[in-house]
Amino acid sequence: MFDSRHIKTFHEVVRTGSYSAAARALGYTQPAITQQMKALERETGSALFVRVGRGLRLTEAGEALARHTSAILDAMSSAREQMNALTRLRAGRVRLCAFPSANSTLVPETLAGLTADHPALRVDLLENEPPESLRRLIRGECDIALAFTYPGLHEQVPEGLVEVPLLEDQLTVLLPAGHPLARRRAVRLTDLAGERWIAGCPRCRANLLHECAEEGFVPDIAFMTDDNLAVQSLVAEGLGVAMLPSLVLNFMRHPKVAGRPLRPISRRKISAYVLPEHLRIPATARVLDQLRSVAARKDGC
Repeated sequence: MFDSRHIKTFHEVVRTGSYSAAARALGYTQPAITQQMKALERETGSALFVRVGRGLRLTEAGEALARHTSAILDAMSSAREQMNALTRLRAGRVRLCAFPSANSTLVPETLAGLTADHPALRVDLLENEPPESLRRLIRGECDIALAFTYPGLHEQVPEGLVEVPLLEDQLTVLLPAGHPLARRRAVRLTDLAGERWIAGCPRCRANLLHECAEEGFVPDIAFMTDDNLAVQSLVAEGLGVAMLPSLVLNFMRHPKVAGRPLRPISRRKISAYVLPEHLRIPATARVLDQLRSVAARKDGC
């Protein structure tokens, strides 16, 4: 069993190349660094450094340990974050990471309900598109992640996460208000084969390419932005058409843009994800319950 302080100090000695440089970097005295390295050598049962002139050289055992120190420190940091997360949650604090359209629709209504029923519960908001939101959950940087998936893309969710399905969000095509197809109640994707397109975030862009390929054409993507307001403004100026989830149009609709349902119908699936152990924590459970309640009122939007 290694002392974590010794591992951190060893990593710094290897990085800086000397005891004195490591002492300056860590704010220790050089004798303190020397004593820690001697203690680590006793723990490993082997010499880790040999002196070469005024410098240090790793022994074979030192090189072996050096190959593992970054992974050890990263694992310790992740464990510390998760333990801190559990402490915060027991105290009634939850970190929620969501994508922009969820932070503009599902999340505010969820927080309003929580504030009314559980005023002592604090929710910190973070924002990332998937899959980065899920990576942050695994790293212990958030406690709940909201993410969406497209069925046709067969996206893999990282192992070890619990999925809590919330709703299915229908996709809509955005057209300039004066576009000939804007007079229709619904628009077939094949009718847009000759149009220029404005694409969204990488996951949404991949779905656009997939769905157009299923209909036998490759979309001409003229612009790419994950800013929903920018997408609508580009469409409003006649620079292309776009595919956006209905959830976005519930809170933001440009007056010069017409939204029409797509045929065939296409949807994305929105879910909350947590680590299994967090399901047993009351604060997390309360946030998830409120998210489910709000999502139930919007399902199929």
